Formats: sequence, C-alpha cells, structure tokens
Amino acid sequence: MSMIKKTCIVCPIGCHLEAEVDGDGKILSISGNTCKRGEAYMRDELTDPRRTLTSTVKLVGAANDRYLPVKTDGGISKGRLFEAMAVLSQMTVTAPVKRGDVIAENFLGEGVALVAGKTVE
Repeated sequence: MSMIKKTCIVCPIGCHLEAEVDGDGKILSISGNTCKRGEAYMRDELTDPRRTLTSTVKLVGAANDRYLPVKTDGGISKGRLFEAMAVLSQMTVTAPVKRGDVIAENFLGEGVALVAGKTVE
C-alpha cells in the first residue's frame, strides 16, 4: 500500500488530499477533502487525469492576426496532450471567426470541443 498526496484545485480552498492505494493501483480510501468534488478530483487524478488545453492555431484571412487562440471546453486525457499539440500544429482556421466558435467538435475523440478564444474579422 502507498499514500498519494495532492492538493485539490477544484476550488480556492485547496484541500490537502490523501489517497491510500494498494499495490494494484486500487483506491482504498480518500481523505482530506471538505466536499465531494475534492474526492472526485482525487479519484480522477489517480485513474484518468484530464487537463484543459490552451494553445493557438494558424489563422488565414485576417489583416492583423496570424494565430488564433483556442482552448478545449473541457479536459482531455493528460497522456494525450503532446498528440493534441501535434494536431494543433497542423490545423489552420480561416477568418472571420467569433470567440466561442467551435473549431473542432469531439477533439481527438475525447468528447470535448476545441473553441476559438478570440473574435477575428
């Protein structure tokens, strides 16, 4: 058995979480959270950590901008972040585009959309 410690980032409280995990990686207990969201955060971090990705993609057809800021509207598997960046490096968006426009639905098959972070005429 081992004890894994993490600080929860779901809210500003920043609870100090501890999880007891057996040799097979099975979660035996989670403690230190002040709400259920902290427990869910720790469980997700131990089983399938996910991150919101923010980056840029090439932009054509705009007078002053060469790149468009983009982000996922939810988390993608942490282990796929480098793959996601490789896909973004090959992606091109044509102006005009509005902030919040969906650039790619179901990005990488992760069930989240890639959305524009800026309006460009």
